[in-house]
Amino acid sequence: MTAIPKFGVGASALRKEDKRFIQGHGTYTADKNLDGQLYGYVVRSPYPAASFTFEDLDMAREADGVVAILTAEDVADLGAVPVFTGIKQPDGTRPTLRPAPVLCDGEVKYVGDAVAYVVAETLAQAQDAAEMIMIDWQEKDANAITARALDEDAPLVWDDAADNRAYLYQMGDREATAAAFDKADKVVSISFLNTRLASNYIEPRACLAEWNEAEGSFTLHTGSQGVHQMRDALAKKIFRMDGDKIRVVTSDVGGGFGTKMFMFREYPLTMVAAKKLGRPVKWVSDRTEHFMADSHGRDNVVEAAMALDKDGRFLAFKARLTAAMGAYMGQYGPNIPTGGITMSTGVYDIPSMDVTVDAVFTNTMSVDAYRGAGRPEAAYLIERLVDECAHETGIDRAEIRRRNFIRPEQFPYHTPGGRMYDVGEFDGHMTRALEKTDYAGFAARRAESEKNGKLRGYGFATYIEACAFAGSEEARLELTEDGEIILDIGTQTNGQGHETAYAQFIYDRIGIDFDKIIVRQGDTIHLPNGGGTGGSRSIPLGGVSVDAASEKLAEKMKKIAADELEAAPADIELVDGVARIVGTDRSMDYSALARAARDEADRKADADIAQDENTYPNGTHVCEIEIDRETGLIEVVNYSVVDDFGMTVNPTLLLGQVHGGIVQGMAQALAEEVVYEPEGQLTTASFMDYAMPRADGVPFFEFETRNVPSTTNKLGMKGAGEAGTIGACPAVMNAVVDALGHAKGIRHVEMPVTPLKVWQLLNG
Repeated sequence: MTAIPKFGVGASALRKEDKRFIQGHGTYTADKNLDGQLYGYVVRSPYPAASFTFEDLDMAREADGVVAILTAEDVADLGAVPVFTGIKQPDGTRPTLRPAPVLCDGEVKYVGDAVAYVVAETLAQAQDAAEMIMIDWQEKDANAITARALDEDAPLVWDDAADNRAYLYQMGDREATAAAFDKADKVVSISFLNTRLASNYIEPRACLAEWNEAEGSFTLHTGSQGVHQMRDALAKKIFRMDGDKIRVVTSDVGGGFGTKMFMFREYPLTMVAAKKLGRPVKWVSDRTEHFMADSHGRDNVVEAAMALDKDGRFLAFKARLTAAMGAYMGQYGPNIPTGGITMSTGVYDIPSMDVTVDAVFTNTMSVDAYRGAGRPEAAYLIERLVDECAHETGIDRAEIRRRNFIRPEQFPYHTPGGRMYDVGEFDGHMTRALEKTDYAGFAARRAESEKNGKLRGYGFATYIEACAFAGSEEARLELTEDGEIILDIGTQTNGQGHETAYAQFIYDRIGIDFDKIIVRQGDTIHLPNGGGTGGSRSIPLGGVSVDAASEKLAEKMKKIAADELEAAPADIELVDGVARIVGTDRSMDYSALARAARDEADRKADADIAQDENTYPNGTHVCEIEIDRETGLIEVVNYSVVDDFGMTVNPTLLLGQVHGGIVQGMAQALAEEVVYEPEGQLTTASFMDYAMPRADGVPFFEFETRNVPSTTNKLGMKGAGEAGTIGACPAVMNAVVDALGHAKGIRHVEMPVTPLKVWQLLNG
């Protein structure tokens, strides 16, 4: 495929969707309104664990504007919020699933648990009525600390369980790993917390539901990462009805990061209310509800060790994770730590590993996939451990990595975690990243900082991740009689620029103006199935199918034009919106071509190109920081990345994805953390308490690619949506530890590294 300079694949085409966004014409769920709509409000538990009974609902039901109040009795026929997991424990058993009910029936398990749903003419009336509901709470002991969940005296989240273990999981070769540790010349160990995070997308969740009595069907408008999986969860697991009777519509989405992939109880609640009341019902979350009731990410307690020989080569790796599930299991939550550990040996040639996951229940919101979904945790683990191996052995940080990298001639490489890496040149991008950031000259920069009363640190991380998971994404194209190309595809943009990226594939094959390409996502009525967006799958899987469908449609268009222009199809070129005989001025535009088609099939094409294996983007992040001794403030003074994404569709879109990912990884290292008190009260329920990254704390980024095309993807793509987050956190923390270790001998500090924490460390 030959890239066309201005708009084709490989060009930095400007985002075609941005015109409507900057003009205020974006359409988000909260913008959608229907005649006669009502407003829903969820009554939530203020306690982390309690039993409850309703003392009085009448006063609230009689309040101005109130139309209905739903309790567990009103939704008893609904299934629970689904949990999908294939985990098998070492003894062969499968864990007991603990899904969230749509509404709690007499018992709550975390602050924010849903106990009732008030529906009124206005949101203010629903909120006022919620305050009138009299509830008798009998508070119970609770625990929100992951590390304490398996203590003998830890309060039980589930009374019918022997302890708070959600499941036990083991991966690797225990005997081979133990033997390697026995013969090791050196063993290096670390332990740390991987902190709990909230997604904090710009657009909080919302939904608008309507019921069609004549057709016996629902329509649900909501921001999602895939309408088809939302429809299927509602139909198969909650309402137990025909999927054709549920239409899910997603318009523009202001960020997802994994969390908007999931089913939440507010969606079926709003749908039930719409059906019972015969009127549309709308629910919109506020930011405090987001902190309380949207799934969180990360939250692992980790102990890990590496066995090394006398030359600093890695012999074996072992780790034990205590991974929080929350009070209820999330939709994919149980699979996040187990999937993450498959990547825990990173880019290194480590012969064996032994990793155990203790998943635990705590009186907190559920933990589920958040940007990277297990792979950031794995990269943080191995890259922090490798830095400690360098420190303990006295081998330079770059040199110890070079000695242990999987070498190009070893590919395809099967990891001890069951992954099959197809290609990689890890030393290549690390060497380039160190060169461009002047690793060799860092000592002089550190000395200069010390003259100015500051500490300086240099950190880097060489990461790899698994994404664009095996599967496919169907693309359907149609040439309309208006001369437009309509693409229907089952992914869902959350701000990544899908309309532009997909249009570039179409433009390459068909030569049509961007304004004439219409990309339709987010409506189950247009496509029967779709895989949605997550795991950086949209462009690597969807783009391949769009390219193949575009090629098919181009051939059909050439044949029609050849018949009309009395030429051979091979002599027809498609360019600038016309089909033209090469070397002549004889042509017809695409609208005329569409009208000339003998039937609709001649104007349509589809493709569904399957990928049998994941792709594995990788790269090196370098971070350089300065720490102010007087205040503990950390300034990132230089940040540089060299990434291998296999193939670049649009450098500008790619840069945006990488920048956003880096900032999220930096923010975990330096600022963000969801905090529960040990007994379960949420203390970070607003932006007054939860620190977000700001523009003045973010440096200019240096970014380049050193691509090695994937052999598992037809076009060589590897995916890039989560990579920035995966590499950033360990790079930043390695820089922090480098600075603190040089100045004070401090080799460990927990995230987030706030100014107060640094000041306390520096001042004893």
